[in-house]
Amino acid sequence: MTHGPLEKPFLAADERYEHIGFRPTGASGLTLPSLSFGLWQKFGRDYSFETQREIILHAFELGIAHFDNADRYGPPIRGAQLTFGRVLEKDLAPYRDELILSTKAGGDIGPSPYTKGGSRKSLLTSLEHSLRDLGTDYVDVFYHHRPDLDVPLEETAGALVSAVQQGKALYVGISNYQPDRAEAIAGLLREAGVPLLIHQPRYSIFDRSIERNGLLELSAAQGFGLIVYSPLAQGLLTNKYLESIPEGARAANSRFLSQDSIDDTYRQRAAELNKLAESRGQSLAQLAIQWVLRKPEVSSALVGASSTWQLDHNVAALDAAPLTDEELAIIDEHGVHGTGLNL
Repeated sequence: MTHGPLEKPFLAADERYEHIGFRPTGASGLTLPSLSFGLWQKFGRDYSFETQREIILHAFELGIAHFDNADRYGPPIRGAQLTFGRVLEKDLAPYRDELILSTKAGGDIGPSPYTKGGSRKSLLTSLEHSLRDLGTDYVDVFYHHRPDLDVPLEETAGALVSAVQQGKALYVGISNYQPDRAEAIAGLLREAGVPLLIHQPRYSIFDRSIERNGLLELSAAQGFGLIVYSPLAQGLLTNKYLESIPEGARAANSRFLSQDSIDDTYRQRAAELNKLAESRGQSLAQLAIQWVLRKPEVSSALVGASSTWQLDHNVAALDAAPLTDEELAIIDEHGVHGTGLNL
């Protein structure tokens, strides 16, 4: 990295956009880097700020100009936004116009009925807090984090529209919506003159929900992009669990993974996928990232990292030769939907 010791001013490398590649976001004019950086894990106060800062700056130097956040990411609540806000103030402020900053609201972040859900009160209040956390006047993308069936969809859509009309967001998105509700809110937003930019669903070799429920086809028909999270299936599509469950691994305390589901069936399927990856000169993680990006509807894949090495390793997935029909057939055989996951 060109910024030298962390106490010196950060100066980004001139060649930072030469490798990552940018992809269209639906029918909009916005492009996103093939890989975006998510602060879901390991960017709260329970990790070293200097390590977090080094990873964020390294991501930007690799051309990853999109940083994805949410009000509930931490710990504590809003911790990841505060972390990024410190880096933005200290290092990335001169590059704000080059950054795509996104945040989400609507997840449960407190005991009050106004700190959760899809009401106008909840969404717009959270957005105000997020802007203060991040130290910016606007975010590029503001998401409703998950559907709220107790709030009229018109109210949720109206809050997203207001965020744009007030100049506090440039675009709006949704996350974790099923296709019927996604189609409905896309129509409401389009009628209000603020088209739905993007949907953020989970997608991986072991979680093919968006292929099975029609969301891929809907995104193309409605003109919104898809930015997929958990392409490594919470670590199942790495070599971490091929032999055993390491001490302190996510499967030991995650609501998305169960130690019981990391069984012989999972290991047999993962081992075959790993064998394919090795035959291509890749890791299983790199194969998994490349696989989700094969779909043109996917604008970007969200990745995290706990080290700059891990970030470099993930970005190297972009260098691999395209997957052949025969290789895709092998992935389909062993990449069975639901493997190892609590879906």
